Amino acid sequence: QVQLVESGGGLAQPGGSLRLSCAASGSFFSIGAMGWYRQAPGKQRELVARITTDDSANYADSVKGRFTISRDNAKNTVYLQVNSLKPEDTAVYYCYAGAMLTSTQFYTAWGQGTQVTVSS
Repeated sequence: QVQLVESGGGLAQPGGSLRLSCAASGSFFSIGAMGWYRQAPGKQRELVARITTDDSANYADSVKGRFTISRDNAKNTVYLQVNSLKPEDTAVYYCYAGAMLTSTQFYTAWGQGTQVTVSS
């Protein structure tokens, strides 16, 4: 099994910041790319950011310059620093990780989601 446990969500004011964390645990051979999706009620799921094992990162246009994704390979953890928050950032944020369970079995694991609410 691969479990992803998220933390760090909460309530922030416009212009505020949060740091989301997602830690992988369980039985696996290695972790590959990791990233974050978000989904607001009535909206499509959106890929926010992703990062490879060599720290190559990509961002949605809506968050460029405000969000930063990073990872700690020793801890199998991915982070999302969210700055200059806007009400439009309000959503449930889900992390994911690509994992090699064995030398031949690939699996994409998902976190349980963490709520980010941006409001005055």
